[in-house]
Formats: sequence, structure tokens, C-alpha cells
Amino acid sequence: MVCSKFIMRVQNLTLISHFILRARSLFRRHRYGLIGNYTDWIQAKAHSDGYAAEIILQKTTAALRRVKIGEFACERDTVLFHKVQYSWPLLAGLMWVAARNTGRLNVLDVGGSLGSTYFQNRTFLDGLDFVRWNIVEQLGHVKVGQREFQDKRLHFYETIAACLEQTSPDLVLLCSVLQYLEHPYNMIDSLLNIPCRFLIIDRTPFWDGAADRLSVQKVPAEIYPASYPSWIFSTQQFHSHLALNWDVVTEFDSQDRLPAPVPLTYRGLIATRRQSLNQAFCG
Repeated sequence: MVCSKFIMRVQNLTLISHFILRARSLFRRHRYGLIGNYTDWIQAKAHSDGYAAEIILQKTTAALRRVKIGEFACERDTVLFHKVQYSWPLLAGLMWVAARNTGRLNVLDVGGSLGSTYFQNRTFLDGLDFVRWNIVEQLGHVKVGQREFQDKRLHFYETIAACLEQTSPDLVLLCSVLQYLEHPYNMIDSLLNIPCRFLIIDRTPFWDGAADRLSVQKVPAEIYPASYPSWIFSTQQFHSHLALNWDVVTEFDSQDRLPAPVPLTYRGLIATRRQSLNQAFCG
């Protein structure tokens, strides 16, 4: 009898413990990550708090100052790391492009912050004969970038057109960018106006649904206060559009993991411009 009561108490405690853990998990899930299913960008934006751009810029600047002088190995989303958090497929793509260009690498990094990806891969980039890393960003980032981080390799521009006036990139890098654009496919289409042969996409959310899904991403408060619309791309729809002008060389999983309303995977890919389009640019 005593033994039976003891077993029941243990079972009850186990159930209570399981309930608490599940409740904590649900709380964390709703506290940050991707939520909702919105019909259009205006609706998703109305359910977003936006973000304090100046605070984010200040935190990013402070973090990358410490990376630049070697105090930390790298930074991602304002979070500092003592050990480089490599995306090995991305790095392999950069080196592959350089190998096809006799050791030269000229990158157009759209939405590249103050050089997060550049500094992350700086050790390997140092081994190339020539590197030019061009970042297109918001005006605030461009001003800080030009003042504090720009050098013979790293350059900052407010528009793609301004970049193209000074150099002709071989590679366009879209790292954690497309999902935050109201019209992401317009960005992909606009790449046809850039005389580049290669495209790398990284840290982009995909799911197996038939159509793209629009959610709101809530950022953990300990990183910075923000929430904003974010697409979850349909793998089929995205690749169908990309295949109009680009040939995918390979795909890979990215490091990002976020709670979401549907099963998804953050992925990346390496692609080359369709040969006929390359010939048109070369004349």
C-alpha cells in the first residue's frame, strides 16, 4: 500500500515536471522566433513592433570594433564569439569563386552590416591574391562603415548602383537578407543588371509548402528589441523562380535555428548565372 502510494506520487511529480517543462518551452517559443501567417506585408508590419535601428547600429558597431582589433573572433547579430562560427559551405563557395578567378575575389555583400561575414572569414581571405568586399547597407551603417571600418579591401555603399560605379563584383552575397524584403523576388531579378557570374545565398528559411508564407520574427530581448516581417520561402516556388536565370551548383543547411509555426530549415545555395546571360554581358 505504501509502495503503491509512493509510485503514484512519483508519477504525479513526473507529470507535473513534464507539464512545467512543456510550459516553459511554449513560453520560449512565443517569446521569440517566427510567428503567425499573414496575408500581406502591410498586415505583417502592423503586427510588428519594428526595431530601434540606432540601438542596433550602436551594438553592432561596438561589437565589430572588438572583432577588428582581435579581442573577439567574430560577431553575428551583435553577439560576440571567442571562436569563429564558420559557415563552411559559405566559405567553400567564396574560395571556389576565387579559384575560378585566378585567386581574386570581388564580393557584393547586400545587407552585410558592418562587415560581419568579411571579418568572420578574414583569416582565409588573407590567403587570396586580391580581395575587394563591397557592402550595400542603410545610410547609418554606411556612414559608420566608411568612418571606422573601410580600408583598401572593405568598402561601403548606400546603393548597388553606387558600388557598380567603382567596381564590377564577380559574386553577389545574400546572407540573411531576402526574407526581410517586401519583394524578395524583385531583388533576385535585379541581379540580372549586375555583371556578376556567381550568387551565394545563406541563412534563409525554407519550408515544403506550395507557397511562400509570411510571418513576424521576434528577436530575443537580450540581443536587441525588435520584431519585423519575415518570409518563409516555399522551396519549390523559390527554386522555380531562381531557375529562370541561375543554375544551382549546390545547396546546404545553415546554422540558424528558430521556433516557427511550420517545420522549416535555414538553408543556403551556390549558383552560377545561366551561360547565355554571361555571354550577353561579355559581349
